[in-house]
Amino acid sequence: MSDSAAIDCQDLTKRYKGTDTDALHRLNIKVSRGEVYGYLGPNGAGKSTTIRLLMNFIQPTGGTAKIGGLDIVKDSVAIKRHVGYLAGDVALYPKTTGRELLDYLYDLQGGNDRPYRQKLERRFEAQLDQPIRSLSKGNRQKIGILQAFMHRPEVLILDEPTSGLDPLMQEAFYETVREARSDGVAILMSSHNLAEAQRVCDRAGIIKHGKLIHEQSVSGDSDLGRQVFRVTLAGHGDIAKLKKTPGLKFLSMEGGTIALVQADGPLREALGALSKFDIRDFSTQQLNLEDEFIEFYGAEK
Repeated sequence: MSDSAAIDCQDLTKRYKGTDTDALHRLNIKVSRGEVYGYLGPNGAGKSTTIRLLMNFIQPTGGTAKIGGLDIVKDSVAIKRHVGYLAGDVALYPKTTGRELLDYLYDLQGGNDRPYRQKLERRFEAQLDQPIRSLSKGNRQKIGILQAFMHRPEVLILDEPTSGLDPLMQEAFYETVREARSDGVAILMSSHNLAEAQRVCDRAGIIKHGKLIHEQSVSGDSDLGRQVFRVTLAGHGDIAKLKKTPGLKFLSMEGGTIALVQADGPLREALGALSKFDIRDFSTQQLNLEDEFIEFYGAEK
């Protein structure tokens, strides 16, 4: 594959037949090699539509996307040689055992790293010798994860990958993702698990009603690591003034007198700006990805 961005969506759009709104509207995202991109939003926001487009299971209405410089429509067969994919509701051949299925897919992908496959099988404690139909959701999910990772793809596209996994297996998954990232793999991972995204992702994008409405670095030096001030103001009219105050980044408010703000520049200037208000209560906390999510989704479910 080429040296361009591993995943590159340019105005990618999908409108389903018989509807008058886009399920995905002019999506622009790039995922680099060695990067984990968290694609966040509730069910129905457009995450799975995006992934199905990238895998060429459905066709775009407008725009383009490339994986490793290859067009997702024209070059879809070539792309699949380099991609590991996990569906949101993984469907596996029910009559085969996990081992039979993995053997088949391993050979199909020209598998040449059996020790790595065996390491993953041990890490996930996979039940490989029972018919897949007899396995629990969590154990089927393990098989799905193994088939996505075992051939060491250059790009991983994962739809809700930890669904059904217990906490111990979630840790095993995070370890596997970190190893793949260190090997230069580009990973697009959809999720509505905010704590998970904050733990393993380098960047996160929030999608709402088919539109990417926010992108956020999740690195240690991002806004997520900065202190947030929770201030209770004396008067209801002070919130409006606070929103316009230089040196402060207004995040959200609770009721009519409580606000969450962040320093927008040197901390000294932010504190100086706050000192001009009649503050009844003051505390600090750390912004996390859930705060970002709630800010853009509000009370929507």
